Amino acid sequence: MATRITTVAFLGIEAVPVDVQVQISPGLPRFNIVGLPDKAVGESRERVRAALIASGLALPAKHISVNLAPADLPKEGSHYDLPIALGLMAAMGAIPGDMLERFMVLGELALDGSVSPVTGILPAAIAANARDLGIICPAACGAEAAWAGENIDIVAIDTLFALVNHLAGRQMAARPQPIRALSNATGPDLADIRGEEVARRALEVAAAGGHNFLMVGPPGAGKSMLAQRLPSILPPLNPRELLDVSMIASIAGELKGGQISDHRPFRAPHHSASMAALVGGGLRVRPGEASLAHNGVLFLDELPEFQAQALDSLRQPLESGETVIARANARVTYPSRFQLVAAMNPCKCGMAGTPGHTCRRGEKCAADYQGRVSGPFLDRIDIRIDVPAVSATDMIGSKPGEPSVVVAQRVATARDIQRRRYAELDLSGVHTNSAAPSSAIEQIVAPDAESRDLLLKAAETFNLSARAYHRVLKVARTLADLAGSETVSRPHIAEALSYRINMANA
Repeated sequence: MATRITTVAFLGIEAVPVDVQVQISPGLPRFNIVGLPDKAVGESRERVRAALIASGLALPAKHISVNLAPADLPKEGSHYDLPIALGLMAAMGAIPGDMLERFMVLGELALDGSVSPVTGILPAAIAANARDLGIICPAACGAEAAWAGENIDIVAIDTLFALVNHLAGRQMAARPQPIRALSNATGPDLADIRGEEVARRALEVAAAGGHNFLMVGPPGAGKSMLAQRLPSILPPLNPRELLDVSMIASIAGELKGGQISDHRPFRAPHHSASMAALVGGGLRVRPGEASLAHNGVLFLDELPEFQAQALDSLRQPLESGETVIARANARVTYPSRFQLVAAMNPCKCGMAGTPGHTCRRGEKCAADYQGRVSGPFLDRIDIRIDVPAVSATDMIGSKPGEPSVVVAQRVATARDIQRRRYAELDLSGVHTNSAAPSSAIEQIVAPDAESRDLLLKAAETFNLSARAYHRVLKVARTLADLAGSETVSRPHIAEALSYRINMANA
């Protein structure tokens, strides 16, 4: 009779239950694992054998079969070690098998019998709670599992021997408690930015509506400083967003100590990042920077230096809010609704358009450099501004700007208006103007005759695409929300167009 232990396989952030079936039968001594295991799962034979010996047990000289069902689902990762070991121990009569029926089990085994941390504990714990199961996991992951709910039974252990004592009732393991990351009160503040009033205004608009944002300017103009201060004016994550962000971080192994934070993610990959690094992929199909920035900010500095193919791979996530990675044997979807912030120099030498500077290559230098970024990619950016250089004189004579806490209050008010608006329209999952569908934004903005004339002239002059037209309306709606206006008027349309015209002239 086979012993059964429940564990999971991961498809994106979804934890799919897997039945670990262990059978010990007469025959030649062999240890087989079947059910589409990858190399890490296949190597668990040696880890399990050594861990059991270190715990005082030896495998019988019989035929051992381990089946991971469903057999047509690929199994990846080292978290199958612990369920296989417990299945063997139950089959050998070392522990009561009926006690394991109410648990989902994950954990990697070391050769000395200790249980090492693994990724994906949070989505696994949520899946276990949904099936009215408890979870057995490494002690280092206990705090992470505790976020799945107050009622879930969690056994977080550091060795196989400790787990045996817990199941036997000799030494009970304490239930771990969830840990919240401390707020970083000393993070970058907008008050550090001197001058750059236009850039500060555009940053506030981008934050209020969740709009994609591009800054073009010479080196040292403050583009990176502005981008790094965007999270300081964004509202904290709501519970649903926090859950999604934490599950992605758990799959990627980035929940340090099981701590979660309501601060929005800020990801800033180097421009040498590959397409797989940006959108996800690889042998085990892990989330990329686009997914790790879900419900937060993805900052691409030195935009034209990124590989063209890697940048264009972001076009689908920018439009749909999710990344779909297709392989011959799997199709994985990760949430990827992020706010793109990009920065670039105007040309290769970085000084094109700067007063008093003449580029040796002339206009061709700027045209060639900016031409590295495709038009379809730029069409998905809502706001584009020029960030001029700030001189030392400007720094000395200027006063500190508004601190982030003041700007964040205006952003929060505008976002609250948007949240209520789309809730009344029954648009689930839409909380900002940037995420609103085109049909809804046309109905919400409803430009008057004067605004329509302005839009028509701009569309004819700058050849705006249908996507660009709708994005202008979204930015205009955000400007009206910041101003506390129920209607979108001509000044809002004009300012939104100014951000788009800068892009058309690039």
